[in-house]
Amino acid sequence: MYGLTNQLRRCAVSVPSNIAEGYGRKSTADYKRFLQIAVGSLYEMQTQVEISFNLTYVSKDQYNELMSLSTEIDKMSYSIIQKIK
Repeated sequence: MYGLTNQLRRCAVSVPSNIAEGYGRKSTADYKRFLQIAVGSLYEMQTQVEISFNLTYVSKDQYNELMSLSTEIDKMSYSIIQKIK
């Protein structure tokens, strides 16, 4: 459980950190690349949430809320990536 909690936290921190780092590079190509990395971390986090649910570490309500929020972030990220192409 500790390892899973730690990995979830790392993924959750990685998403906004990569977005900020890409934006700070002042290059459209770098920004897009870092957004894609952030989305990868988001998918990794979704997988960790799925595992947590399967192991009954989180309730169905918690699972649904986390997946809903992460899906919204995924859509926003995809939208930004499409706009900067």
